[in-house]
Amino acid sequence: MKNVLYISYDGMTDPLGQSQVLPYLTGLSKKGINFHLISFEKKERFESHHAKIESICSEAGISWHPISYTKSPPLLSTIYDVMRMRKKARQLHKQHPFSLIHCRSYLSSLIGLHFTKRLSVPFLFDMRGFWADERIEGGIWNLKNPIFKTVYSFFKRKEVDFLTQAAATISLTNAGKKEIESWKTLPSSIDIEVIPCCVDLSLFNLEKIEKSPSLINQLKLDEKTQLVGYIGSLGTWYLIEEMFDYFNWLRKKHENFHFVVVTQDDRTIVDRYAKEKGIPRDRYSVFSAQREEIPALIAQFHHSVFFIRPSFSKQASSPTKQAEIMAMGVPIICNSGVGDTAQLVSAYACGAAVDSFDETSYAEAFQSLSTVKPEHAIQGAQSFFDLESGVEKYASVYQRIWNKTTKN
Repeated sequence: MKNVLYISYDGMTDPLGQSQVLPYLTGLSKKGINFHLISFEKKERFESHHAKIESICSEAGISWHPISYTKSPPLLSTIYDVMRMRKKARQLHKQHPFSLIHCRSYLSSLIGLHFTKRLSVPFLFDMRGFWADERIEGGIWNLKNPIFKTVYSFFKRKEVDFLTQAAATISLTNAGKKEIESWKTLPSSIDIEVIPCCVDLSLFNLEKIEKSPSLINQLKLDEKTQLVGYIGSLGTWYLIEEMFDYFNWLRKKHENFHFVVVTQDDRTIVDRYAKEKGIPRDRYSVFSAQREEIPALIAQFHHSVFFIRPSFSKQASSPTKQAEIMAMGVPIICNSGVGDTAQLVSAYACGAAVDSFDETSYAEAFQSLSTVKPEHAIQGAQSFFDLESGVEKYASVYQRIWNKTTKN
């Protein structure tokens, strides 16, 4: 049995860990791979959800090694966490010699690079996006600050090291892969596999939704009301203001719509934007839900909307919500300039992507929803975002790496 170390700076008690890490590891474990999982957990989420994650890992045969996430001071806390990450990885390697280090994003890949150079253990660079550029474009790092400029330059150099030294690289999008392959400084022999943020079709499945109370009734809305929904984070990249601009246009043209925001984030963010846009409190609702409750909620949406700030780094972004919404057969209104999102919406005729945030674009996008058929969206999810297919692709990449290692 092969021993693989999977390192994630994201927590497994975070929604992302539960949707975009554990399902893959569970599937790969069934193929006879013995995983040791290092993750960094935020205190509040860990206290609330660690028992659930421990149960999932135990059932799948995954050895979970959670480490407490350090939030402050900026940069120094991250350096401290990376040092603990490397120390834990080396301890585990002594106990369970690893044949592969699977590194999720850039900080984890620092450890993979270390293992490859010092211990000749291959690593998989699961890049998840152009991380250093995301920090700049998202306003987290300011290049006018010499410290952040130095850190940015460091990670851009490391990005090249990761791509050239990794046994293989995972890109979430075809757009991201195309961008990397255009870089003249990289050899053409780099092994890049595209695996998007997939969806568990056994969970996000219209036929398997247990009958649940009508959201219309729960919110005490008129029976004729139709729901437009948003699910997920309200953080750096999501254009909440533009989404409320869209809803403002929608509610004025179609009185029977109600905006539903399902998020784990602070609801006051939504309240603030709604107030700024003059949207009455009775025209929108905000609440949180557990992952297993999300499919039944999405299924009740007339359509879903998500706008993401387009930028260089977003070429490599694959919104998890797109796969989940499509799997439930719900039409999507999104924006172009983000990974493969617009191309997929067009290819599977499951919604519309706006090129600009104005009323003309909103009207055209909404009008196009009348021709969307649920089966088109579901077919798209099955064809492009199926979790089982994603697991098979990861298994194939693992095997390629092991084959290379054996030959060498």
